[in-house]
Order: sequence, then C-alpha cells, then structure tokens
Amino acid sequence: MVCGVSKEDEVIVPTLTFIAAVNPVKYIGAEPIFMDCDDSLCMDANKLLEFCLNECSFIDGKLINNHTKKHIKAIIVVHVFGNMANMEKIMKTAERFNLKVIEDATEALGTYYTDGQYKGKYAGTIGTVGIYSFNGNKIITTGGGGMIVSDNEELLNQAKHLTTQAKSDELYYTHDEIGYNYRMTNLQAALGLAQLEQLEDFIGIKEDNYNLYKEAINEIQGLSILDFEENIRSNYWFYALKCNDSFPLNRDEIIEYLSSKGIQSRPIWGLINEQKPYIVSQSYKIEKAKHYIERIVNIPCSSSLSDEEVRYVIECLKIINLE
Repeated sequence: MVCGVSKEDEVIVPTLTFIAAVNPVKYIGAEPIFMDCDDSLCMDANKLLEFCLNECSFIDGKLINNHTKKHIKAIIVVHVFGNMANMEKIMKTAERFNLKVIEDATEALGTYYTDGQYKGKYAGTIGTVGIYSFNGNKIITTGGGGMIVSDNEELLNQAKHLTTQAKSDELYYTHDEIGYNYRMTNLQAALGLAQLEQLEDFIGIKEDNYNLYKEAINEIQGLSILDFEENIRSNYWFYALKCNDSFPLNRDEIIEYLSSKGIQSRPIWGLINEQKPYIVSQSYKIEKAKHYIERIVNIPCSSSLSDEEVRYVIECLKIINLE
C-alpha cells in the first residue's frame, strides 16, 4: 500500500517462495504475475526484463500489461534460503519501467553483497522497502512479527501510521483511513534486540554446518548441496539438498527414508501459481522452478545442530547410496 499499489494494479512476484510473500497482493485487490526462478532459486532477472520488454508497453511512465491492460506498479523479490536475487539487474529493470521494489529479506537477514554495484549492501536495504521476519524458524526470532526498512522516511511514517490503526490524533482517537494492528509487542522487540546481538554468531555456526554438509554430500553420487551466489556473504539460513536422476531415491522417498531415521526434512514449497487461489493468475515461462521443486529437499539447518547430528544426517544419506 505504501508503494502505491491498489485495487486493479498488478505486481510481479516469484512463484518459488512461501505464499505469505504473495498473499498481500490479493489483500488489497491487486493481481500477481508469477515469474520463474533461476539457479539461485530467486526470481529470474533475465526473464523479468524479457517479460517487461515483450509482454508489456511502457506508456507515459507506466508499465502496462498487454494481456490485461492493467498497470504493473511493483515487483516483490524474495531472497530464498539466505541467497540473494540478482538485484543489479532487477533494480535496473525497475528503474527503467518505473516499478517499486518490495524486497522480501525474511530468509536473508545478515546476507550481503561482497562484490559489484551493491558491495556491502545487506539483503533488504536495496529496494524501495525491505521486509524482515522474526518468525520462530528464522535465524533470529521474537516468536513472531517482523520489520520494515526503507531509505524513504515518509514511506516508513506512512507504514507506521497504517500498522497502528491509522490514528491521526492519539489523544482524541481520530482515524483518517482504515488501519491495522500489525505491531509487535515491546517484549518481542526486546527479545529481538537481544537476538540481534548474536546474529553473527548464529551465522558462523550455520556456515560451519553448511560447509560440513557440502563437503561430504557433494561426494555422494547423485546428491549435492546447492551453492550460494559467489558475490554474497550468505546467512546460510536453509540447506537445499538436490537429488539428481542418478540417485536411487526421489525427493519424496528421501523425505520418507530420513523420517524413518528420526530426521525431519521437507520439500520446497508448492509453486504458488499452481495453488488453488492463484491457478487462474498470469504466469510467465515457469520452467526452472518446476525442475527444482521436484528435486530439492531441505535438511536440518538449525543453529543448535551439533557436528554429531550433522554427521548423522550425512551417514544416513550415504547408506541410501550403498543399499
């Protein structure tokens, strides 16, 4: 809403993400357009540009969808599993076509660029607005809630106004628009500040576990751990195990086998453009996302994992290949 998106507008979104990143588009009556991922599992910046050039018209500073004749106002970019999307290309496309960028960094708190145009910039600090989550499964947690960041103070003030019931006069309880109660509590905020002090320690633990997994699993025929982009320092939030056709078990069989060994794992999310609420929504060349959804298993990644527990997961995967 603070990015100017309203009913009858459209927003370009990824299909490979958790549905919570897309539902807010529908909350305000706008429509999503689903975009494919690249090998980082984040939005494909090349297809994004291709879509804007070939499927849209840029008229009087507005990107108009040739298919629906609607105004596309924004892009939601999700940094998946602690990786980062190609923000250099995405921001160039956004600037070219006058699009706001809502940067979902809920999985990438602490990830930053180590090279390129945005060297030193953290996930969530590049777009028009950045969003972080402190849900129970994130690298730091308050049990729930999140945070909005932006370089635009007016936009932040508007967001705070909307999230506190749009109260224009606190003494006389005057409200100038429809607001929401989206604040976290003071107790949650205090917990978050304490956790934030430990962020780099958590990232160090997760990086060590990632490297332990990667070195061993990449030696198993038919399995690999997906790399993070070379030009970033990741927060290593999730570890994506990829099973290739040469591995004796498929994705679902791996999950079932690991469960029998007392190891919780899970598939990547179901593609959002294939979910019932979005089955009729427009999508653009969804190809690579379909490839990865059939082959990715997320394995244990908590910062509380011990070396012994990581090695147990590895040994169970090795046994599959020997049986």
